[in-house]
Amino acid sequence: MTTAHRPPTLEDVARTAGVSRATASRVLAGTGYASAAARDRVGGAADRLGYTPNLAARALVRGTGVRLVMAVTGTASTVLDDPYVHRALGACARVCTPYGLGVALHWLPTRAPGEVRRLAEDRSVGGVVLINTTETVLDAVPVGLRGRVASIGIGSALVPSFDVDNGGGTEALLRHLYATGRRRIAMVTGPRWLSCAGRSVGAYRRVVRDAALPVRLVPGDFSADRGRVAAREVLARWPDTDAILGSSDATALGVMDGLRGDGVQVPGDVAVTGFDDIPLAAMTTPALTTATNPVARIATAAATAVLGGRAVPPSTVFPSQLVRRLSG
Repeated sequence: MTTAHRPPTLEDVARTAGVSRATASRVLAGTGYASAAARDRVGGAADRLGYTPNLAARALVRGTGVRLVMAVTGTASTVLDDPYVHRALGACARVCTPYGLGVALHWLPTRAPGEVRRLAEDRSVGGVVLINTTETVLDAVPVGLRGRVASIGIGSALVPSFDVDNGGGTEALLRHLYATGRRRIAMVTGPRWLSCAGRSVGAYRRVVRDAALPVRLVPGDFSADRGRVAAREVLARWPDTDAILGSSDATALGVMDGLRGDGVQVPGDVAVTGFDDIPLAAMTTPALTTATNPVARIATAAATAVLGGRAVPPSTVFPSQLVRRLSG
């Protein structure tokens, strides 16, 4: 019999059903042989006692893990505070719920990509979704993670990738600015170590070269703080600039704040665009022209690939759409 102060255990079910613990375990797990009579007795005992299997303990025994880890590469742990990461985290949590898994955030320092090996050795980890993936991180992914890892960013033969076509989105923004009469367009880039930032810069260079426009690049890091400083740097170097393309919405919002602080009108004097279409982009004054980044869909696809156990294409790219608003 069970006592009032604790939940029923597998041993309680086996004792009540009159079978061994091993038989009760096989029946409840749905693995191995058990007679029809034993299955009936165990099922009935579990129902009467209100027994609930300990999914976490079972997963640990089987080595299938109890949590999905979102491992985010960054120069500092503050990368975990990025709204992009939070949106991806929510999407992964929704995927994990039917599996009875939790989701955990893990910082992968850019200078210590080998940290990913420790995740592979942790039996509590059921799978890993890499974010801000770099070549060095991919090189450090051990074979033991095969089939249990996906990347939001670049991938490899071992790691399938899911990402947005930020090059296409950047091109659409630039062509929109050109169509509205802007001819001296500067860009505040993302971090140089990220491949997605490189794709955006590549698209920028192609478009301005084809239109015979000057190249005006200022380094950024996707943050509003850097965007604020970069706006002043752009106008100090090129006072005739009539548009600034932010590599992210946060960067663009910082650019607008910096311009306003210097008495520059947006979009009257300088048009400003971002990238990501975060909720705040539609609520600023003026509302931010941007391009979509379907973060939730991308993270859902990555987490599903990790937990679903099915073969997926080596690379999946989601389109980005221009969102016209008042800032540019």
